[in-house]
Amino acid sequence: MNTFTNNIKILPIVLMALGLIGMAIGFSSAPGSIEEVEQILASQHHGGHGEGHATESHDTHAAPAQHDAHAEQGHGHEAHGTETHGKSHDTHGEDAHGAHEKHLKHVLHQLQNKPWAALYVAAFFFFMISLGVLVFYAIQFAAQAGWSPLLFRVMEAITAYLLPGGIIVFVLLALSGFHINHLFVWMDPEVVAHDELLQGKTGWLNVPFFLIRAALYLTAWNVYRHFAIKFSKKQDEEPTGNVWYKKSFKAAAVFLVVFIYSESMMSWDWIMSFDPHWFSTLFGWYVFASMFVSGITVIALVTVYLKSKGYLAKVNNSHIHDLAKFMFGISIFWTYLWFSQFMLIWYSDIPEEVTYFVQRINDYTLPFFGMVALNLIFPLLVLMNSDFKRINWIIILVGIVILVGHYIDIFNMVMPATVGGSWSIGLPEISAVLFFLGLFIFVVFRALTKGELEPSGNPYLEESKHYHY
Repeated sequence: MNTFTNNIKILPIVLMALGLIGMAIGFSSAPGSIEEVEQILASQHHGGHGEGHATESHDTHAAPAQHDAHAEQGHGHEAHGTETHGKSHDTHGEDAHGAHEKHLKHVLHQLQNKPWAALYVAAFFFFMISLGVLVFYAIQFAAQAGWSPLLFRVMEAITAYLLPGGIIVFVLLALSGFHINHLFVWMDPEVVAHDELLQGKTGWLNVPFFLIRAALYLTAWNVYRHFAIKFSKKQDEEPTGNVWYKKSFKAAAVFLVVFIYSESMMSWDWIMSFDPHWFSTLFGWYVFASMFVSGITVIALVTVYLKSKGYLAKVNNSHIHDLAKFMFGISIFWTYLWFSQFMLIWYSDIPEEVTYFVQRINDYTLPFFGMVALNLIFPLLVLMNSDFKRINWIIILVGIVILVGHYIDIFNMVMPATVGGSWSIGLPEISAVLFFLGLFIFVVFRALTKGELEPSGNPYLEESKHYHY
Protein backbone atom coordinates (compact mmCIF):
# COMPACT_ATOMS: atom_id res chain seq x y z
CA MET A 1 0.00 0.00 0.00
CA ASN A 2 1.19 3.50 -0.77
CA THR A 3 0.57 6.80 0.92
CA PHE A 4 0.98 10.28 -0.48
CA THR A 5 1.57 13.65 1.08
CA ASN A 6 -1.28 15.74 2.45
CA ASN A 7 -0.82 18.16 -0.44
CA ILE A 8 -1.87 15.57 -3.01
CA LYS A 9 -4.85 14.71 -0.80
CA ILE A 10 -5.98 18.28 -0.23
CA LEU A 11 -5.33 19.60 -3.74
CA PRO A 12 -8.13 17.71 -5.54
CA ILE A 13 -10.66 18.67 -2.88
CA VAL A 14 -9.71 22.34 -3.22
CA LEU A 15 -9.87 22.13 -7.02
CA MET A 16 -13.29 20.47 -6.97
CA ALA A 17 -14.64 23.00 -4.47
CA LEU A 18 -13.40 25.95 -6.54
CA GLY A 19 -14.75 24.33 -9.67
CA LEU A 20 -18.20 23.77 -8.19
CA ILE A 21 -18.42 27.35 -6.96
CA GLY A 22 -17.34 28.73 -10.33
CA MET A 23 -19.74 26.49 -12.26
CA ALA A 24 -22.61 27.50 -9.97
CA ILE A 25 -21.84 31.15 -10.66
CA GLY A 26 -21.61 30.42 -14.38
CA PHE A 27 -25.01 28.74 -14.50
CA SER A 28 -26.67 31.36 -12.31
CA SER A 29 -25.30 34.25 -14.37
CA ALA A 30 -26.59 32.90 -17.70
CA PRO A 31 -29.33 35.20 -19.07
CA GLY A 32 -32.92 34.09 -18.73
CA SER A 33 -34.66 36.44 -21.12
CA ILE A 34 -34.22 38.40 -24.33
CA GLU A 35 -34.21 41.62 -22.32
CA GLU A 36 -31.12 40.45 -20.43
CA VAL A 37 -29.45 39.59 -23.73
CA GLU A 38 -30.15 43.09 -25.02
CA GLN A 39 -28.54 44.55 -21.90
CA ILE A 40 -25.48 42.31 -22.35
CA LEU A 41 -25.12 43.25 -26.01
CA ALA A 42 -25.59 46.93 -25.21
CA SER A 43 -22.92 46.84 -22.51
CA GLN A 44 -20.52 45.08 -24.87
CA HIS A 45 -21.24 47.61 -27.62
CA HIS A 46 -20.60 50.55 -25.31
CA GLY A 47 -17.43 48.86 -24.12
CA GLY A 48 -16.12 49.15 -27.68
CA HIS A 49 -15.54 45.43 -28.20
CA GLY A 50 -17.87 42.44 -28.40
CA GLU A 51 -16.49 40.43 -25.52
CA GLY A 52 -17.48 36.83 -26.00
CA HIS A 53 -18.16 37.60 -29.66
CA ALA A 54 -21.92 37.49 -29.09
CA THR A 55 -22.58 40.39 -31.43
CA GLU A 56 -20.97 38.85 -34.48
CA SER A 57 -23.55 38.22 -37.15
CA HIS A 58 -21.57 35.85 -39.37
CA ASP A 59 -22.21 32.82 -37.16
CA THR A 60 -24.28 30.79 -39.60
CA HIS A 61 -23.15 27.22 -39.11
CA ALA A 62 -24.83 26.62 -35.77
CA ALA A 63 -27.64 29.10 -36.10
CA PRO A 64 -30.81 27.69 -37.64
CA ALA A 65 -32.80 30.59 -36.22
CA GLN A 66 -30.40 33.04 -37.79
CA HIS A 67 -30.68 31.25 -41.14
CA ASP A 68 -34.42 31.78 -40.90
CA ALA A 69 -33.84 35.44 -40.16
CA HIS A 70 -31.64 35.81 -43.21
CA ALA A 71 -34.25 34.03 -45.33
CA GLU A 72 -36.96 36.35 -44.08
CA GLN A 73 -34.80 39.35 -44.79
CA GLY A 74 -34.26 38.10 -48.35
CA HIS A 75 -37.99 37.63 -48.76
CA GLY A 76 -38.54 41.19 -47.62
CA HIS A 77 -36.08 42.53 -50.19
CA GLU A 78 -37.84 40.58 -52.92
CA ALA A 79 -41.17 42.07 -51.92
CA HIS A 80 -39.60 45.51 -52.03
CA GLY A 81 -39.20 45.24 -55.79
CA THR A 82 -42.76 44.07 -56.56
CA GLU A 83 -45.05 45.99 -54.22
CA THR A 84 -45.67 49.66 -53.66
CA HIS A 85 -42.88 51.57 -51.96
CA GLY A 86 -44.85 52.31 -48.80
CA LYS A 87 -46.08 48.77 -48.30
CA SER A 88 -42.69 47.23 -49.03
CA HIS A 89 -41.09 49.63 -46.58
CA ASP A 90 -43.45 48.42 -43.86
CA THR A 91 -42.79 44.81 -44.80
CA HIS A 92 -39.07 45.38 -44.70
CA GLY A 93 -39.39 46.97 -41.27
CA GLU A 94 -41.43 44.07 -39.97
CA ASP A 95 -38.97 41.56 -41.40
CA ALA A 96 -36.04 43.44 -39.93
CA HIS A 97 -37.76 43.51 -36.53
CA GLY A 98 -38.53 39.81 -36.74
CA ALA A 99 -34.98 39.04 -37.77
CA HIS A 100 -33.67 41.07 -34.85
CA GLU A 101 -35.95 39.20 -32.43
CA LYS A 102 -34.77 35.85 -33.79
CA HIS A 103 -31.16 36.95 -33.54
CA LEU A 104 -31.66 37.92 -29.88
CA LYS A 105 -33.38 34.61 -29.19
CA HIS A 106 -30.53 32.78 -30.88
CA VAL A 107 -27.92 34.62 -28.78
CA LEU A 108 -30.00 33.83 -25.69
CA HIS A 109 -29.79 30.11 -26.48
CA GLN A 110 -26.05 30.42 -27.10
CA LEU A 111 -25.41 32.12 -23.74
CA GLN A 112 -27.63 29.61 -21.95
CA ASN A 113 -25.68 26.79 -23.61
CA LYS A 114 -22.32 28.27 -22.62
CA PRO A 115 -21.99 26.80 -19.08
CA TRP A 116 -23.38 23.47 -20.30
CA ALA A 117 -20.94 23.36 -23.20
CA ALA A 118 -18.02 24.25 -20.90
CA LEU A 119 -19.07 21.44 -18.57
CA TYR A 120 -19.33 18.99 -21.46
CA VAL A 121 -15.94 19.89 -22.96
CA ALA A 122 -14.14 19.38 -19.64
CA ALA A 123 -16.07 16.18 -18.83
CA PHE A 124 -15.31 14.65 -22.21
CA PHE A 125 -11.67 15.76 -22.16
CA PHE A 126 -10.78 14.03 -18.90
CA PHE A 127 -12.87 10.99 -19.82
CA MET A 128 -11.04 10.63 -23.12
CA ILE A 129 -7.67 10.73 -21.30
CA SER A 130 -8.68 7.71 -19.27
CA LEU A 131 -9.99 5.92 -22.36
CA GLY A 132 -6.81 6.70 -24.28
CA VAL A 133 -4.74 5.17 -21.48
CA LEU A 134 -6.93 2.05 -21.51
CA VAL A 135 -6.23 1.61 -25.23
CA PHE A 136 -2.50 2.08 -24.72
CA TYR A 137 -2.63 -0.46 -21.87
CA ALA A 138 -4.42 -2.99 -24.09
CA ILE A 139 -1.88 -2.47 -26.87
CA GLN A 140 0.94 -3.39 -24.48
CA PHE A 141 -0.66 -6.79 -23.85
CA ALA A 142 -1.67 -7.39 -27.46
CA ALA A 143 1.87 -6.56 -28.61
CA GLN A 144 3.43 -8.51 -25.71
CA ALA A 145 5.60 -5.46 -25.05
CA GLY A 146 8.56 -6.04 -22.76
CA TRP A 147 9.48 -2.45 -21.90
CA SER A 148 6.26 -1.33 -20.23
CA PRO A 149 5.15 -3.71 -17.41
CA LEU A 150 6.70 -1.45 -14.76
CA LEU A 151 4.21 1.22 -15.84
CA PHE A 152 1.13 -1.01 -15.73
CA ARG A 153 -0.02 0.07 -12.27
CA VAL A 154 0.15 3.70 -13.33
CA MET A 155 -1.97 2.93 -16.40
CA GLU A 156 -4.46 0.93 -14.34
CA ALA A 157 -4.82 3.79 -11.86
CA ILE A 158 -5.50 6.33 -14.61
CA THR A 159 -8.14 4.08 -16.15
CA ALA A 160 -9.92 4.02 -12.79
CA TYR A 161 -11.44 7.33 -13.88
CA LEU A 162 -13.17 5.60 -16.80
CA LEU A 163 -16.25 4.58 -14.80
CA PRO A 164 -17.03 7.82 -12.90
CA GLY A 165 -15.99 9.92 -15.88
CA GLY A 166 -18.15 7.84 -18.22
CA ILE A 167 -21.16 8.13 -15.92
CA ILE A 168 -20.82 11.92 -15.85
CA VAL A 169 -20.63 12.13 -19.65
CA PHE A 170 -23.64 9.82 -19.97
CA VAL A 171 -25.66 11.96 -17.55
CA LEU A 172 -24.84 15.07 -19.60
CA LEU A 173 -25.92 13.27 -22.78
CA ALA A 174 -29.14 12.15 -21.09
CA LEU A 175 -29.87 15.69 -19.87
CA SER A 176 -29.56 16.85 -23.46
CA GLY A 177 -31.95 14.09 -24.53
CA PHE A 178 -34.46 15.25 -21.91
CA HIS A 179 -34.12 18.85 -23.20
CA ILE A 180 -32.59 20.18 -19.99
CA ASN A 181 -30.12 21.89 -22.29
CA HIS A 182 -29.93 22.48 -26.04
CA LEU A 183 -26.43 21.32 -26.91
CA PHE A 184 -27.50 18.94 -29.67
CA VAL A 185 -29.64 20.76 -32.23
CA TRP A 186 -30.92 17.50 -33.75
CA MET A 187 -32.62 16.66 -30.44
CA ASP A 188 -35.04 19.57 -30.94
CA PRO A 189 -38.20 18.23 -32.68
CA GLU A 190 -39.07 21.71 -33.95
CA VAL A 191 -35.71 22.03 -35.71
CA VAL A 192 -35.98 18.53 -37.21
CA ALA A 193 -39.50 19.28 -38.49
CA HIS A 194 -38.10 22.06 -40.68
CA ASP A 195 -34.86 20.33 -41.74
CA GLU A 196 -35.07 17.65 -44.43
CA LEU A 197 -31.46 16.61 -43.93
CA LEU A 198 -32.00 15.92 -40.22
CA GLN A 199 -35.21 14.09 -41.02
CA GLY A 200 -33.17 11.74 -43.20
CA LYS A 201 -30.85 11.00 -40.27
CA THR A 202 -33.49 10.25 -37.64
CA GLY A 203 -32.87 6.53 -37.97
CA TRP A 204 -29.50 7.11 -36.31
CA LEU A 205 -29.91 10.47 -34.61
CA ASN A 206 -32.80 9.84 -32.28
CA VAL A 207 -32.58 10.14 -28.51
CA PRO A 208 -33.46 6.56 -27.40
CA PHE A 209 -31.04 4.90 -29.84
CA PHE A 210 -28.42 7.57 -29.09
CA LEU A 211 -28.52 6.83 -25.35
CA ILE A 212 -28.62 3.06 -25.90
CA ARG A 213 -25.47 3.31 -28.02
CA ALA A 214 -23.77 5.47 -25.38
CA ALA A 215 -24.61 2.91 -22.69
CA LEU A 216 -23.24 0.10 -24.87
CA TYR A 217 -19.95 1.93 -25.52
CA LEU A 218 -19.42 2.65 -21.83
CA THR A 219 -20.39 -0.85 -20.80
CA ALA A 220 -18.01 -2.49 -23.28
CA TRP A 221 -15.06 -0.32 -22.26
CA ASN A 222 -15.64 -0.71 -18.54
CA VAL A 223 -16.19 -4.46 -18.81
CA TYR A 224 -12.81 -4.81 -20.49
CA ARG A 225 -11.16 -2.68 -17.84
CA HIS A 226 -12.74 -4.77 -15.07
CA PHE A 227 -11.41 -8.04 -16.47
CA ALA A 228 -8.04 -6.57 -17.47
CA ILE A 229 -7.40 -5.41 -13.91
CA LYS A 230 -8.69 -8.70 -12.53
CA PHE A 231 -6.39 -10.77 -14.77
CA SER A 232 -3.42 -8.54 -13.98
CA LYS A 233 -3.87 -9.00 -10.25
CA LYS A 234 -4.43 -12.73 -10.64
CA GLN A 235 -1.17 -12.96 -12.56
CA ASP A 236 0.62 -11.42 -9.56
CA GLU A 237 -1.03 -13.92 -7.22
CA GLU A 238 -0.30 -16.92 -9.48
CA PRO A 239 2.88 -16.02 -11.41
CA THR A 240 3.62 -19.54 -12.66
CA GLY A 241 2.09 -20.82 -15.87
CA ASN A 242 1.15 -17.43 -17.29
CA VAL A 243 -2.50 -18.51 -17.53
CA TRP A 244 -3.77 -15.09 -16.53
CA TYR A 245 -1.36 -13.30 -18.82
CA LYS A 246 -2.71 -15.31 -21.77
CA LYS A 247 -6.22 -14.30 -20.76
CA SER A 248 -5.05 -10.68 -20.62
CA PHE A 249 -3.65 -11.05 -24.13
CA LYS A 250 -6.91 -12.47 -25.53
CA ALA A 251 -9.05 -9.87 -23.74
CA ALA A 252 -6.86 -7.06 -25.07
CA ALA A 253 -7.06 -8.37 -28.64
CA VAL A 254 -10.87 -8.57 -28.49
CA PHE A 255 -11.15 -5.16 -26.86
CA LEU A 256 -9.03 -3.45 -29.50
CA VAL A 257 -11.27 -4.76 -32.28
CA VAL A 258 -14.39 -3.64 -30.40
CA PHE A 259 -12.78 -0.30 -29.64
CA ILE A 260 -11.96 0.47 -33.27
CA TYR A 261 -15.65 0.39 -34.14
CA SER A 262 -17.13 1.78 -30.93
CA GLU A 263 -14.72 4.73 -30.72
CA SER A 264 -15.59 5.82 -34.26
CA MET A 265 -19.31 5.67 -33.52
CA MET A 266 -18.77 7.44 -30.19
CA SER A 267 -16.94 10.24 -32.04
CA TRP A 268 -19.83 10.60 -34.48
CA ASP A 269 -22.40 10.59 -31.69
CA TRP A 270 -20.78 12.61 -28.92
CA ILE A 271 -18.83 15.16 -30.97
CA MET A 272 -19.60 15.22 -34.71
CA SER A 273 -23.39 15.26 -34.21
CA PHE A 274 -23.07 18.74 -32.70
CA ASP A 275 -22.77 19.71 -36.39
CA PRO A 276 -25.32 17.29 -37.89
CA HIS A 277 -25.09 18.84 -41.39
CA TRP A 278 -21.37 18.09 -41.58
CA PHE A 279 -19.38 14.87 -41.56
CA SER A 280 -15.85 13.66 -42.09
CA THR A 281 -14.74 10.09 -42.74
CA LEU A 282 -11.51 10.84 -40.83
CA PHE A 283 -13.24 12.17 -37.74
CA GLY A 284 -13.12 8.98 -35.67
CA TRP A 285 -9.38 8.65 -36.23
CA TYR A 286 -8.87 12.33 -35.53
CA VAL A 287 -10.59 12.12 -32.14
CA PHE A 288 -8.69 8.92 -31.39
CA ALA A 289 -5.34 10.60 -32.06
CA SER A 290 -6.21 13.42 -29.65
CA MET A 291 -7.36 10.89 -27.06
CA PHE A 292 -4.32 8.68 -27.49
CA VAL A 293 -1.63 11.34 -27.21
CA SER A 294 -3.40 12.95 -24.23
CA GLY A 295 -3.53 9.60 -22.44
CA ILE A 296 0.14 8.82 -23.07
CA THR A 297 1.07 12.31 -21.90
CA VAL A 298 -0.73 11.80 -18.61
CA ILE A 299 1.04 8.45 -18.12
CA ALA A 300 4.35 10.31 -18.52
CA LEU A 301 3.36 13.10 -16.13
CA VAL A 302 2.15 10.74 -13.40
CA THR A 303 5.25 8.55 -13.80
CA VAL A 304 7.61 11.51 -13.51
CA TYR A 305 5.74 12.75 -10.43
CA LEU A 306 5.86 9.36 -8.72
CA LYS A 307 9.57 8.99 -9.43
CA SER A 308 10.19 12.43 -7.96
CA LYS A 309 8.53 11.26 -4.74
CA GLY A 310 10.67 8.12 -4.48
CA TYR A 311 8.27 5.62 -6.06
CA LEU A 312 8.82 3.53 -9.22
CA ALA A 313 12.53 3.24 -8.41
CA LYS A 314 13.08 0.68 -11.18
CA VAL A 315 11.60 2.90 -13.86
CA ASN A 316 14.58 4.43 -15.63
CA ASN A 317 15.25 7.18 -18.14
CA SER A 318 14.69 4.76 -21.01
CA HIS A 319 11.08 4.26 -19.94
CA ILE A 320 10.57 8.03 -19.76
CA HIS A 321 12.33 8.38 -23.12
CA ASP A 322 9.93 5.90 -24.73
CA LEU A 323 6.89 7.68 -23.33
CA ALA A 324 8.26 10.95 -24.72
CA LYS A 325 8.78 9.25 -28.10
CA PHE A 326 5.13 8.24 -28.10
CA MET A 327 4.15 11.82 -27.18
CA PHE A 328 6.21 13.07 -30.12
CA GLY A 329 5.11 10.40 -32.59
CA ILE A 330 1.38 10.58 -31.87
CA SER A 331 1.54 14.39 -32.00
CA ILE A 332 2.84 14.02 -35.56
CA PHE A 333 0.10 11.45 -36.26
CA TRP A 334 -2.54 13.87 -34.95
CA THR A 335 -1.12 16.60 -37.18
CA TYR A 336 -1.26 14.30 -40.20
CA LEU A 337 -4.94 13.58 -39.57
CA TRP A 338 -5.76 17.22 -38.85
CA PHE A 339 -4.09 18.40 -42.03
CA SER A 340 -5.58 15.61 -44.14
CA GLN A 341 -9.07 16.46 -42.96
CA PHE A 342 -8.60 20.22 -43.27
CA MET A 343 -6.72 20.29 -46.58
CA LEU A 344 -9.09 18.00 -48.48
CA ILE A 345 -12.20 19.85 -47.31
CA TRP A 346 -10.70 23.31 -47.79
CA TYR A 347 -9.30 22.56 -51.23
CA SER A 348 -12.50 20.96 -52.54
CA ASP A 349 -14.45 24.02 -51.28
CA ILE A 350 -17.82 22.29 -51.18
CA PRO A 351 -20.06 24.75 -49.26
CA GLU A 352 -21.74 22.24 -46.95
CA GLU A 353 -18.32 20.85 -45.97
CA VAL A 354 -16.05 23.89 -45.86
CA THR A 355 -18.45 25.91 -43.69
CA TYR A 356 -17.24 23.83 -40.71
CA PHE A 357 -13.76 25.33 -41.02
CA VAL A 358 -14.90 28.76 -42.23
CA GLN A 359 -16.75 29.31 -38.97
CA ARG A 360 -13.81 28.17 -36.87
CA ILE A 361 -11.30 30.30 -38.77
CA ASN A 362 -13.53 33.39 -38.69
CA ASP A 363 -14.98 33.14 -35.18
CA TYR A 364 -12.36 31.00 -33.40
CA THR A 365 -9.18 32.30 -35.00
CA LEU A 366 -7.00 32.26 -31.89
CA PRO A 367 -8.03 28.84 -30.51
CA PHE A 368 -8.07 27.30 -33.99
CA PHE A 369 -4.54 28.28 -34.98
CA GLY A 370 -3.26 28.29 -31.39
CA MET A 371 -4.28 24.65 -31.06
CA VAL A 372 -2.11 23.75 -34.06
CA ALA A 373 0.88 25.55 -32.56
CA LEU A 374 0.44 23.86 -29.17
CA ASN A 375 -0.18 20.39 -30.57
CA LEU A 376 2.43 20.39 -33.32
CA ILE A 377 5.01 23.15 -33.35
CA PHE A 378 5.97 23.10 -29.66
CA PRO A 379 6.25 19.29 -29.28
CA LEU A 380 8.03 19.06 -32.63
CA LEU A 381 10.68 21.66 -31.78
CA VAL A 382 11.33 20.33 -28.29
CA LEU A 383 10.90 16.56 -28.46
CA MET A 384 12.72 16.20 -31.75
CA ASN A 385 15.91 16.30 -29.64
CA SER A 386 16.54 12.82 -28.24
CA ASP A 387 18.31 14.12 -25.13
CA PHE A 388 15.33 16.29 -24.17
CA LYS A 389 13.17 13.16 -24.00
CA ARG A 390 15.12 12.09 -20.88
CA ILE A 391 14.87 15.38 -18.97
CA ASN A 392 11.94 15.30 -16.55
CA TRP A 393 11.15 19.02 -16.38
CA ILE A 394 11.03 19.21 -20.17
CA ILE A 395 8.64 16.24 -20.27
CA ILE A 396 6.41 18.02 -17.75
CA LEU A 397 6.51 21.30 -19.69
CA VAL A 398 5.75 19.67 -23.04
CA GLY A 399 3.10 17.46 -21.45
CA ILE A 400 1.22 20.44 -20.01
CA VAL A 401 1.37 22.21 -23.38
CA ILE A 402 0.06 19.13 -25.18
CA LEU A 403 -2.84 18.73 -22.73
CA VAL A 404 -3.79 22.39 -23.01
CA GLY A 405 -3.61 22.10 -26.80
CA HIS A 406 -5.90 19.08 -26.92
CA TYR A 407 -8.36 20.64 -24.50
CA ILE A 408 -8.58 23.53 -26.96
CA ASP A 409 -8.99 20.95 -29.73
CA ILE A 410 -12.10 19.54 -28.03
CA PHE A 411 -13.20 23.13 -27.32
CA ASN A 412 -13.00 23.85 -31.07
CA MET A 413 -15.03 20.74 -31.87
CA VAL A 414 -17.88 21.52 -29.47
CA MET A 415 -18.23 25.27 -28.97
CA PRO A 416 -18.93 26.57 -32.51
CA ALA A 417 -22.05 24.41 -32.82
CA THR A 418 -23.28 25.03 -29.27
CA VAL A 419 -22.43 28.65 -28.45
CA GLY A 420 -21.43 29.94 -31.87
CA GLY A 421 -20.00 33.45 -31.78
CA SER A 422 -20.76 33.84 -28.07
CA TRP A 423 -17.67 31.92 -27.01
CA SER A 424 -15.02 32.90 -24.51
CA ILE A 425 -12.71 31.15 -22.09
CA GLY A 426 -13.98 32.53 -18.84
CA LEU A 427 -15.33 31.43 -15.48
CA PRO A 428 -17.52 28.52 -16.71
CA GLU A 429 -14.71 27.00 -18.78
CA ILE A 430 -11.97 27.43 -16.16
CA SER A 431 -14.23 26.23 -13.33
CA ALA A 432 -15.24 23.08 -15.23
CA VAL A 433 -11.59 22.25 -15.90
CA LEU A 434 -10.70 22.79 -12.22
CA PHE A 435 -13.53 20.54 -11.05
CA PHE A 436 -12.74 17.65 -13.37
CA LEU A 437 -9.00 18.02 -12.82
CA GLY A 438 -9.62 17.69 -9.09
CA LEU A 439 -11.89 14.69 -9.57
CA PHE A 440 -9.37 13.09 -11.93
CA ILE A 441 -6.47 13.53 -9.49
CA PHE A 442 -8.60 12.23 -6.61
CA VAL A 443 -9.67 9.06 -8.46
CA VAL A 444 -6.23 8.30 -9.92
CA PHE A 445 -4.23 8.74 -6.75
CA ARG A 446 -6.83 6.91 -4.69
CA ALA A 447 -6.40 3.98 -7.08
CA LEU A 448 -2.61 4.20 -6.72
CA THR A 449 -2.90 3.74 -2.95
CA LYS A 450 -4.81 0.46 -3.26
CA GLY A 451 -1.88 -1.78 -4.14
CA GLU A 452 1.76 -2.09 -4.98
CA LEU A 453 3.08 0.13 -7.75
CA GLU A 454 5.13 -2.68 -9.27
CA PRO A 455 3.59 -5.85 -10.72
CA SER A 456 5.22 -9.05 -9.53
CA GLY A 457 3.97 -11.82 -11.83
CA ASN A 458 4.18 -10.39 -15.32
CA PRO A 459 6.35 -12.66 -17.50
CA TYR A 460 8.07 -9.64 -19.07
CA LEU A 461 8.82 -7.95 -15.76
CA GLU A 462 12.55 -8.71 -15.75
CA GLU A 463 12.89 -7.40 -19.28
CA SER A 464 11.17 -4.22 -18.19
CA LYS A 465 13.43 -3.82 -15.17
CA HIS A 466 16.55 -4.08 -17.33
CA TYR A 467 15.19 -2.10 -20.23
CA HIS A 468 17.66 0.41 -21.70
CA TYR A 469 17.53 2.30 -24.93
